[in-house]
Order: sequence, then C-alpha cells, then structure tokens
Amino acid sequence: MELFKFSSPTKSSYVDIYFKKLHELKASDAFVIKIALLVCGIFLLATLAFLSTQYSVQTPTTGGTFREGIVGTTRFVNPVLAVTRADKDLTTLLYDGLMKLGTDGVIIPSIAESVTISDDGLTYNVILKQGITFHDEIPLTARDVAFTFTRIQDPLLNSPLRASFDGVSIEEIGEYELNFILPEAYTPFIENLTFGILPEHIWKDAGTEEFPFSQYNSEPIGSGMYKIEKIVRNTSGIPETYVLKANNAYHIVAPKIETIELHFFPTEEKLLEAFKAGIIESVAGINPKRIAELGLDETMYHLERIPLPRTFALFINQNKSPALRDTSARKALSASVNRHELINAILGGYGNPLTSPIPPGFGIVTENESPENIGDVEIARDILRKGGWKVNAETQIWEKTIDGTLTPLQFSITTANSNTFNNTAEFLKNQWGALGTDVTVKQFEQSDLTQAIIRPRDYETLLFGTQLGRSLDFYSFWHSSQRNDPGLNVSLYANITTDSILSEMRRKLEPEERQEVLMKFAEELNKETPAIFLYAPELLYIFPNRIVGATFTGVGEPQERFSNVYDWYIQTESIWPIFKN
Repeated sequence: MELFKFSSPTKSSYVDIYFKKLHELKASDAFVIKIALLVCGIFLLATLAFLSTQYSVQTPTTGGTFREGIVGTTRFVNPVLAVTRADKDLTTLLYDGLMKLGTDGVIIPSIAESVTISDDGLTYNVILKQGITFHDEIPLTARDVAFTFTRIQDPLLNSPLRASFDGVSIEEIGEYELNFILPEAYTPFIENLTFGILPEHIWKDAGTEEFPFSQYNSEPIGSGMYKIEKIVRNTSGIPETYVLKANNAYHIVAPKIETIELHFFPTEEKLLEAFKAGIIESVAGINPKRIAELGLDETMYHLERIPLPRTFALFINQNKSPALRDTSARKALSASVNRHELINAILGGYGNPLTSPIPPGFGIVTENESPENIGDVEIARDILRKGGWKVNAETQIWEKTIDGTLTPLQFSITTANSNTFNNTAEFLKNQWGALGTDVTVKQFEQSDLTQAIIRPRDYETLLFGTQLGRSLDFYSFWHSSQRNDPGLNVSLYANITTDSILSEMRRKLEPEERQEVLMKFAEELNKETPAIFLYAPELLYIFPNRIVGATFTGVGEPQERFSNVYDWYIQTESIWPIFKN
C-alpha cells in the first residue's frame, strides 16, 4: 500500500511555470523582465568574449600548403642512390632514418628507440621503436634496416653513402634490434645513421641490375613525414611537381602543414620567374648575387642565412712551389687578402670570412675576426721584409734566396672551371699582384681537375672547397696518412702533433672534449699556414613569413633544412590554456 508519493518538477515543468507566470504579468512588467533578460544575455556573451580574448592562446592546427622551387630533376628518390639536390630534398621528406637532426642542431634518435655505444666505441647497439609503419602500413623492422644497409654496401650499386660504411658490418639481434660493428672507433659514425630506410618487402625482388630502374625510384614508399599524393609530369614523362600529403601516422608527430608542393625547374632563371609569378614561395641555394634583383617584400618573405660546414681555401703544395716553402711568404699572402671584399665580390656579401679551418655556426669559437681579415697590404709587406724578402727594382716582384737560388714570389692557382672558383682566383690574383707577386690562374673542368691534377698532386696551389660534415671531421683533409690519393690532404701536410690531435678527436664522444681538441688542431695548423683560408659559404633560403616554427640550427647539408618540417605550421586556432594539450 502506497502511503506517500513525492514528485519533483521536471525541467519542462519549470519552463512551463515560468512562461505561465510571465503571461500572467502585466504587459509592462513582462516587457521589463524581457529587457533585463536580454541585457543579462548580452553581458554574459560579452564577458565570455572578453575572457576568450584575454586568456585564450593561439595553437598550431593542421592545414595549408607550402610551395618550394628546386633547380634540377629527380632521378633517384631513393636514400641509397640519391645524388642530386632534387633527389635528396624529396628523400628527406619521404623517408626516415634511425637518427635525425634535432631542432637544437644535435643528432637525436628517430626510428631508433635507443643507440648504445660499447666502451671501446666499436659496437653501436640499436633498438628500434615498435609500431612504426611505412606509407603502405607495413611495419618497419630491423630486417628493413639491414636490407637498406646491404644495398648501400653493394659495390655494383655505387651508392654515394658506401664510403661512410666502409668496413662496417651489421648484425640482426631480433625483430627490433641490431648491431653496427666498426673496424675502429669513430665518434662521428652516429651521423651516418641518418640514412633513410627502404621497405624490404617492396625492394627485395629488385636485383642489382633492376634496382636503379625500379619505378619506386620515382614513386617511393617510405616511412617519413610526408607521402606522395600526386606527381605532375611533363609531356616527356619527367616529373615537374611532387604533391606531398602529411603522414598523419608519422611516429614523432603528425606534420601541421597539410600539403607540400615541390616544383622542379631546368634552370635558375625559370625558378626565379616562377617565384616572381607567385607559383612558388620558397627557394633555397640560389646564386647570392641574384637575391637583390628579387626585391623581396619584407612583409611576405625573409632570408634565412644558414651556416654550412664547408670551407674554401687555397691549399699550398710546397713540393711544387719553392717560393711558398717559406713561412713568411705564406703568412704575408694570407694577411693581404681582404676577406670581406672577397665575400662581397664573389658571394654578394653572404658568407663568413675565415682565417681558420673551422667554419662558424657549429659551436666552436675561433679567432676568425683577427687583423688578418682586413687585408692590410702594409702588414703583409712588413711580414715579407722581416722574412728576408726584397722587391726586385726591375720586376717589382718580391724575391728571396731559397736553398741557394734567388727565387721570385710567383706561383700558379689551379682550380675548377666554375664561376665561383674562377672569380675567387681572379680576385686573389689581383690582390696579390698589388702586393708584389706574380700569379697565374689555371682552370680545369671538374673531371679533368680530379683525375689529372688532384690525384697526382700536380699543382703549386689548389683553390678547393671542403665538405666537413656536421661533426667537423678534418681527418681526411689534414692527417698525414691522407696525403696520397684517394686521401684529401691536398696540401700534403704532415705534422706529428696534428696527427695525434686528429686521431684523438675521432675517439672523443663529449662535445666539450671535441671542442677543446678542435681548438688545439686549429692553433697548430695556423702556426704553419699550409693553406690560406678564405670563407665559409651559407645556404641562402628565401622563406615565407607565414610559415611559423621553422629552425635551421646545425644543418650539415641543404636537404636537412626539412629535418624538422613537422614543427612548421601555417594555420592556428584560439583555445583556452586548459584545452591546449
């Protein structure tokens, strides 16, 4: 028997009661209440808008398209075979490596979960992250890494990366673990592990002969930040544009920029025309002298000046030039070169003057801003006088008795037949002519220069560029064991102290230790002046202001500008801080 029953009004009954009471009011009272409610509503909305304006934050969101132009055409969009700028740029976006360049310029794990180096520095144990897939959703395992490594080492494929793994072996431990075993300790080896990983299930049936001709060299499947959505080809079937879509399954974080378009042009002229027409909005690595003619709108673009681990120098072969065996002659020539004028004349002002082998921008502080940088001819003449040189009254050329023979200060500069090298050589010839030297310039096509001149070391001086790598490994260029071909010690420099320093540097793991050893190396080298260091070039990157979040610290090669493209963004949205994550 139910004695009591309680009921509470529902939401709809409260509303009914409210409107019933409202209808019972006088018209004037009801109007006042309605106005009051309207004012309260407006106040509430204004308060929320104010709070949103004051306390909300802008956060990156997915969307937008980035369009960049590149000179050249693609041939091998394949980490094993990539040689050209076009191939390397695409490979960086489409493939991923065990390691990658971090935003602070330090190499960090990517596909690798961890890398452990043995105490003797000979074994690199790599454990892979699990759950990473290629663009076709097939899992990436140690088998794919080992397969890629064997392709790199295949002598018949002639991979540009092969020399980096000379003597190295690989050992599969498990599905997600393997070892790289080195013949000798080499600290910079960790940088070699940035090579992109091929999917073994796609490439396994391509033998050595078929490998270079596979369609996957132009339609690649990797595990990188972006994947191919569309390829636009010309009437000859050559790709002109790659349209890339963000890989939302990318294991670090899904890229914010939804689409990247890479447009390829046969010449720099065509590239710049496309930029001026607005077809592309970004250009990397163009002739520095052409920057000014673009008339960049600073509200839309800016110029990124990215240091590169490259140096240009005049390397001196004292075996071929009696005059340059004299230390005072070498030091005087270096002192007389106005590096700032040289950079303005050759690089349009974009570059860094050098009087040391160490380029700026990689954490090593050197004495590059020294008096020798200003190109003081009087200082150079004073060095020659103190060194026993005298000006011949008839020829106006400095001369000195060396090994019993009166020797004039004359020599030749040998270099490659390209605008940059030719113009640099002529600049040096003119400056040293004003000092009182007799200089001639010899130019060769690159293949002839390498085969007939550099390999047999047949030159008095060689105007040459060095690619040092991010770790600044000078061993190949200055260790005495590298004086003969195929070594790159083109000054034929031999110094027991320097040899010891360079060998020690290859075993140093900590950055602080390496910096200290590098400084000792630079000081020792500068005592003898076996080369005249001139400048370090920069990668010039015309970049749109609307792209946010890009950093370029520690870039070792131009394609590494894309290393952290997943951090770049175009679009944002306003949210309250509590919802940011």
